[in-house]
Amino acid sequence: MAKKILITGGAGYVGVPLVEHLIKKGHKVTVLDLFLYGEELLETSENLIKIKGDIRDQKLLKKIFLDQEIIIHLACISNDPSFELNPVLGKSINLDAFEPMVKIAKESGVKRFIYASSSSVYGIKNEKNVVEDMSLDPLTDYSKFKADCEKLLLKYKSEDFVTTIVRPATVCGYSKRQRLDLVVNILSNLAYHKREITVFGGKQLRPNIHISDMISFYDLLIDIEASKINGEIFNAGFQNNSVNDLAETVRKIIGNDVKIISKNSDDNRSYHISSSKIFTQLKFSPSFKIEDAVSDLLHAFEKKLLFDPLNNIKYYNIKLMKNVNLE
Repeated sequence: MAKKILITGGAGYVGVPLVEHLIKKGHKVTVLDLFLYGEELLETSENLIKIKGDIRDQKLLKKIFLDQEIIIHLACISNDPSFELNPVLGKSINLDAFEPMVKIAKESGVKRFIYASSSSVYGIKNEKNVVEDMSLDPLTDYSKFKADCEKLLLKYKSEDFVTTIVRPATVCGYSKRQRLDLVVNILSNLAYHKREITVFGGKQLRPNIHISDMISFYDLLIDIEASKINGEIFNAGFQNNSVNDLAETVRKIIGNDVKIISKNSDDNRSYHISSSKIFTQLKFSPSFKIEDAVSDLLHAFEKKLLFDPLNNIKYYNIKLMKNVNLE
């Protein structure tokens, strides 16, 4: 059944294909975004409303939340380097704006609030399977604020206000709003355009999920029975690969002529998560592998779908943020 869904950050890397997917399914979608990367990424549709605005603008939120059934909150200053570029800005968007937004959503009659947290909230764990009920040990302000927002959201859970937290792994693959500052995407870009990858360390584990699986998971959360997801936290990942293995996978897809250079690293942070809960509790199983993400990027490079991928700042969040006077 068609629903009214508002997506904050709906013009982002995951947001753009998610919006397209939901519109194709017949939902009425509203996107609230600053559109730093352009409005043209979202195609015009009678089922799409684009609102250029800031999640910190409570007056705006009170106006546009009134008519919504579901909110998917993706908007944030994403990843540690972008956040650290302007910590005051990062805190105001990633943390300070959050509780007022949740309050306004509940008061406006929104039925479901889905929050995109991060698997980085766990910090570094030695356990083989990092599951949702383990302690959180975030290492940076970015991940600390993600963890803080989780606690805030759960306070507002009720039968009429379903709250769900998603802790995604690192997303990979092609999107119209491409990011080339994420590990699989970085390696694929360098392999194709430079025919050379430098791996620092290499044994560190990195959890990943294909962008299409991420979209399918959000789609599932929209329609699934409320009792299965209310107040729940879900890791969303698929494969936990070492950086060495990721580099080898990229070479296998891009070409055997790609050279892999290994260098020592003092940064041995290793992240891994178990996503068994989404299978056992929600019967969700990812469909795409790292190879699929690399193949999609290879196609995008070959078809010139991305302009100057090594240098164009719009594919690199921190580079773009340096050129935007956001306050």
